[in-house]
Amino acid sequence: MLFSLRELVQWLGFATFEIFLHVLALLVFSVLLVLKVDSGGAELSWWKVFIPFFAADGLSTYFTTIVSVRLFQDGEKRLAVLRLFWILTILSLKFVFEMLLCQKLVEQTRELWYGLIMSPVFILLQLLMIRACRVN
Repeated sequence: MLFSLRELVQWLGFATFEIFLHVLALLVFSVLLVLKVDSGGAELSWWKVFIPFFAADGLSTYFTTIVSVRLFQDGEKRLAVLRLFWILTILSLKFVFEMLLCQKLVEQTRELWYGLIMSPVFILLQLLMIRACRVN
């Protein structure tokens, strides 16, 4: 069975709304990807296909900043800093992966090899494994 929503919120550190936002971005990205690949991609660039992911990252960063400021004002300074650091680390690794992948697809250069593109994902998975072990 897949993970429950409670487990995902606990391990990822995202709120339920943010998880919904990223799933919705994945859905829109999937539709745009099919349109790009199926139609030959004449009218859609790769940067436009990746816009839902970039928008979801930006909105999630915005919501995390708001939550951290509110936690800081309520006197939960340590929790606010830890949450902000954790979420920004996850989002920055995800953003770097998306940017490198999009750049590789646009330019088709040999300078960007897929091991370099996937390295933020490997780091993210390591961090999530450590967090999953510490949370339980």
